[in-house]
Amino acid sequence: MALQVFTAVTGAAWESELVGALDRADHGVTVVRRCVDVADLLAAASTGTGQAVLLSAELRRLDGDTVSRLLAAGVAVVGLVEPGDDAAADRLRQLGVARVLPADTDAARIAAALREAVAGPSAGAGQVGHDIADTRAALPALGVPDDPAGPPAGRGRVVAVWGPTGAPGRTTVAVGLADEAARLGVSTLLVDADVYGGVVAQALGLLDESPGISAAARQATAGSLDVARLARLAWAVTPKLRVLTGLARADRWPELRPQAVGTVLDQARRLSALTVVDCAFCVEEDEELSFDTAAPRRNGVTTTVLEQADTVLCVSGADPVALQRTIRALGQLRDVLPAVRPGVVVNQVRRGPVPGDPRREIGDALTRFTGAPVVGFLPADRRATDAALAAGRTLGEVAERSALRTGLRDLAAELTGVPVPGRSRRRR
Repeated sequence: MALQVFTAVTGAAWESELVGALDRADHGVTVVRRCVDVADLLAAASTGTGQAVLLSAELRRLDGDTVSRLLAAGVAVVGLVEPGDDAAADRLRQLGVARVLPADTDAARIAAALREAVAGPSAGAGQVGHDIADTRAALPALGVPDDPAGPPAGRGRVVAVWGPTGAPGRTTVAVGLADEAARLGVSTLLVDADVYGGVVAQALGLLDESPGISAAARQATAGSLDVARLARLAWAVTPKLRVLTGLARADRWPELRPQAVGTVLDQARRLSALTVVDCAFCVEEDEELSFDTAAPRRNGVTTTVLEQADTVLCVSGADPVALQRTIRALGQLRDVLPAVRPGVVVNQVRRGPVPGDPRREIGDALTRFTGAPVVGFLPADRRATDAALAAGRTLGEVAERSALRTGLRDLAAELTGVPVPGRSRRRR
């Protein structure tokens, strides 16, 4: 059966010739509709009569949301650009179009690209493993590079800091890791992607009423986000640390579309050797059940970050209630994103809530009930965290000798592969 295809290449001089060439029987492609604009294309896609669309970069009002809605409707997308127009090709890829061809490509190759797009990636392709083992025993499982100089240019690493509800200290850990990595000389970008209550700007004393991540997402949706623009949108806190602030109000979450945030992370990898993302707690997909069409996905930002991250850290509290929440959250994450396997960072460890040796008891319980490795224990240090919040500064600035600061520095060293000055690197 012939592949049913839409075209949306209005205004291109080569459109008629291409449509005629594709309609030849030996290509196995039938053009069922020639759409004149984005609205016409989306209406056609909703009918279910086409399996793929061939569109040009010049299509008016084409943005990332359009591509997401096409993919959600089950319509694969292949882009065409004028020969030699690298900027247009980059824009289409940023919008989420994986296959982009020059307009002078022969019809047979375009037809093959359409079939490949409909077939999708081969089994297992593009699936990123997120295995994490105990950092004290097996650094390679955390993705730590053998060369402490860092990853190759243009491909920085992303660390997602996630955890259950109940204020286990996700932001404290994210800010601390980013600051300590920067102090180790690693260029770092801290991203506040919490769609329920981002407070990174407040924690660092940044008076920012215009969220950097929202502006970056808008530019990503328009296909205009690049490294230079992302750098301008991020606060330069120190020479090695930039911060992309989050939503000042939780009700602004519709400004962050998952596809756009994914593009922001792609550019972040180019900007910095390390990107630390402070995530929201919720990964539920219940909101999709209430819509017949593409639904707004508040939690889609979190799942996108977790899927794209090289390392996922689940921050847990150290009391029985917090541990129960962590166990449930890890089970839910396993159901929603089975390929993502985080390591657990146990925060606020202290004697009292857990009898006996808290580290041993907590580690054994988490391993037994979740199978997730515990990659670090961070001691409770309320005096240091209160001082940092009151000053709007990091622990490294206000409590240099804090045990919590030391734990975060050691964890940052393990994640980046850069040893703490004056201390030999751990043997593997």
